Amino acid sequence: MDQELKPWSRLALIFPGQGSQHVGMGQRLAQVSKAAREVFRRADDLLERNLSKLCWEGPAEELESTRNQQPAAFVTSVAWLEALRERWAAIGRPFQPFLFAGHSMGEYTAAVAAGSISFEDGLELVEARGVLMEEAGREHPGGMASILGLPEERVLEVCAEASKEGYVGLANANCEGQSVISGYLKPLKLAMELAEKAGARRVVRLPISIGSHSPLMAKASEGMAAILDRVRVLDPIRPLVGNVNASLLHTGAEVCQELKEQLTHGVQWQRTIERMRDEGADMFLEVGPGSVLTKLVRRIDYNVNSLSISDDYEGLLSERWALVEATAR
Repeated sequence: MDQELKPWSRLALIFPGQGSQHVGMGQRLAQVSKAAREVFRRADDLLERNLSKLCWEGPAEELESTRNQQPAAFVTSVAWLEALRERWAAIGRPFQPFLFAGHSMGEYTAAVAAGSISFEDGLELVEARGVLMEEAGREHPGGMASILGLPEERVLEVCAEASKEGYVGLANANCEGQSVISGYLKPLKLAMELAEKAGARRVVRLPISIGSHSPLMAKASEGMAAILDRVRVLDPIRPLVGNVNASLLHTGAEVCQELKEQLTHGVQWQRTIERMRDEGADMFLEVGPGSVLTKLVRRIDYNVNSLSISDDYEGLLSERWALVEATAR
């Protein structure tokens, strides 16, 4: 851990989205945590296929398909969540997060963690989301690209200029100088060229064939809205902070509306973290595979506590985790 933890009292849980998955994720965790093992078992039963084996053994090509990435990352994150609850119950400490947020698909995990959606409904939703996104991608082929070292306002100008060739726009505003754009292939390519000319430090086409968080996902968004209308969405135990406007979501209706809108709107991640910090969150804990969100939090504000739990359960038994517990006020 390269950040010295300060005393904290208000825990913000943040959940990664599609792209955080890797072969082997959650395997060691399930071996030593009964609660995590039960999450994987329930997922396999509900899906009627061996998702746990895909997470643990691959193959990578199958795991990385859009329709598998999302339920795999969702289930692994929920497994980590339940392992955390199990750990804190064992030491007699109440597990009481202050705020919740997720990056893109991670909003569904956040909704489950906040008690707004059941695990069963959440799994059904992310499974459908992956399928619908793949279908929308075939109907409207697109792509995404990462732009580093260019201010957000300049990225928006680049996208506006490139949009004369078709839609391209800001998909993720992750932190200062780190954006992702999304759209049809021709304007996307033009926007990448314009970003380089505008002085971007690096422009990279992402290995994805869909234009997520853009109007290209309109049909998928409509499909998700129809499914969400059949799902019971409760008021969260504590507010979520939404990707679309970085607003506090206090009611089930607000959570549901956020999930309906997110596929066609950009992820305002920097504003989300700033909102959580401004509301009083002083420990950000990334729950799930990887540490991308933790690194973004530190770039947004290095003065707040931020930590990811690495993909081995010993992380919860180590000096690092003992320090997290010890610094809790």
